[in-house]
Order: sequence, then C-alpha cells, then structure tokens
Amino acid sequence: MRIGGDWMSIPSGIPNCPRGLEYLTTIDQLLVKQKVELLEAFTGFETNNKFSIKNALGQKVYYAVEDNDCCTRNCCGPSRPFDMRVFDNYQQEVIHMHRPLACSSCLFPCCLQSIEVSAPPGNVIGTIEQEWSICSPSFRILNHIGDTVLRIQGPFCTFSLCGDVEFEVLSLTGEKVGKISKQWSGLAREIFTDADFFGISFPLDLDVRMKAVLLGATFLIDAMFFEKQGNQETDRPGML
Repeated sequence: MRIGGDWMSIPSGIPNCPRGLEYLTTIDQLLVKQKVELLEAFTGFETNNKFSIKNALGQKVYYAVEDNDCCTRNCCGPSRPFDMRVFDNYQQEVIHMHRPLACSSCLFPCCLQSIEVSAPPGNVIGTIEQEWSICSPSFRILNHIGDTVLRIQGPFCTFSLCGDVEFEVLSLTGEKVGKISKQWSGLAREIFTDADFFGISFPLDLDVRMKAVLLGATFLIDAMFFEKQGNQETDRPGML
C-alpha cells in the first residue's frame, strides 16, 4: 500500500538495479532528518530513532526506523548495536543495515565500529568499517566482495558549535568526491535533543549500491559522534 505525502516517483527501466534502489539512480544528494522524540527530549530516556530521507527537491525518498530493544538502547547508549530498516513509499523494506556492538575508541583497535548494508534485505551490497586513528575519524567503504572503493575522513573535532561538521568522501587516490555533513539545526535543538540533520552528496554516476552504503555511513557517523546519552554531550576532540 502506498502512503500519502510528497514522495519521489520511482524511476523505471533501470537494468541490474537492486529493488528499491531505483530512486538513487537520478540523484546526487540526500537529506536525512531525524524525528524529534518528545519523551527523549524531556526525560533523556532513549527511544528508537526515526528518520525521513529526502532528495534535494524535498521529496521523500525513504524513511528509516531503528530496531532494537529498550534495555539495549538505555544501557549501551550511543555505542548500542542496532538494525536500521529503510522503507520506500510502498512500506516495503528495501535496505537493511546492521551495526554490531563494538568500541569506537582508538585504545581498542581490534574491535572498531562497522555497519553492514543489504539491499534488498539479505543481499549484502557493502560495509563501512572504522579505521584505527588517534586524531580524526576515518572509515573505509567496502563493496559486496570486500574491496575498498571509497574512504571517509572526518574532522579532528566533531562537536557542532553553530556550524556544520563535514566528513569528506574520498576516492582511493585521495580526491574529494562527496561529503556527509551534520548540519547545524539551531541552539535549542542542539542542546536539548539529539535529533540531527544530515546532508549527503556523491557523484551522480556513482553505483547506486555505494550510494546506499553512504546512507549507512551517515547512520553510523550519527550514532558514533552525535547521539547523546541522557541528553548529555559526550563528544571530545580526537578519537579517545
């Protein structure tokens, strides 16, 4: 069943494209907006995150829902494992992401963060893996056979102070080909909630599978650096 609202029309006649990723063939930007949860804002009690995902025209492309249990959310906080289920406007799950429990600190280089992306669910199309680093966050983007195809380099300080925080998407030769930006959303929203805005840009001709994996990278970056615990900011310079 199709749900109402200003949804992007699905492109047709796209060969060799996983079901549900047809939307990504004609766009080079995604806007990701987290829904404000009033219970979490007022009490600090962690609830499942929900996101709307739009194109540059403001049309809805997907919506995403975090899937885990209450105990995991409130005991593990931002480090919690989760499954992220991404749906299209027909309420069909078209992308599934899995983040296992791991550590983001550079003091534990053998157990760093990752997230696996499947489209359709059950068919792995890529993985984001944190690289060991002391000064600034770094990730590699792997395709379905485990080859590194892109890298992500973040800033030394990821604390948002009245401005955007940018993670650059780099080719294997170091050329900037896109970015993931955590966008400043206003003082009250930044202080009292962890409901964030992100912008993702990438080449128009990038493989749609890698576009979906970059969406997964955005959810991982959000969880690692911008998710608060009890509405308290825990970020600090570097990766310690």
